[in-house]
Amino acid sequence: MTVRTPEAELIVLEGTCPSEEAEMLLQRLLATPEAVVDLRRCESLHAAVIQVLLAAKPSLQLPPTDTALGTWLRALLLPPVTD
Repeated sequence: MTVRTPEAELIVLEGTCPSEEAEMLLQRLLATPEAVVDLRRCESLHAAVIQVLLAAKPSLQLPPTDTALGTWLRALLLPPVTD
């Protein structure tokens, strides 16, 4: 399992997150909408998981910017910075 909840308001995704994890992630976000999703240990995310994140718009902890996944997730999931 790549989705785990070590604390009540923290959802950790780690490793390779397949499409089967999207439903579990959605259920946990619906149960705890204020939860923070920690993606710092992710290696890859299936498009279905990304769609859940885009729809739910939870608070995120993202991988470092010096990784390709971190850079890509920031561009995709964070709102654009406006002046």
